[in-house]
Amino acid sequence: MSEAKKKTAKKFVISGRVQGVGYRYFAERWAEQLGIAGYVKNLWDGTVEAYAIGDAVALEEFKLRLAEGPRSAHVTGVSESDEAVDRRYIHFMIEGGW
Repeated sequence: MSEAKKKTAKKFVISGRVQGVGYRYFAERWAEQLGIAGYVKNLWDGTVEAYAIGDAVALEEFKLRLAEGPRSAHVTGVSESDEAVDRRYIHFMIEGGW
C-alpha cells in the first residue's frame, strides 16, 4: 500500500464560533465526500472535536475545510494531533455527547 493511501488518524479541535452554526453537519458532509471515517462532536468549552481516519491527502483536505467552516461560523484555530486508528469507525458520524 502506498504511503499516500495508508490510513492514519488525526484529532482536530476547532475553536471560534463553531457551535450552533451547523459546523458538525458541515464537517460530516466533507468527511463523507473525502471518504473519511470517524466522528465530530461539540465539547463543553465551546470547541468542536473531529476524529478522522483516512489517507494523508484526504486528511489534509479535511483540515483545510475544517479551517474554513460553514459561512455562519468563524474559525479562529484548528489544533491537530496524531491518533491511533480506531477500527470501530467505518463511517463518519455526529456524536451528541459533551
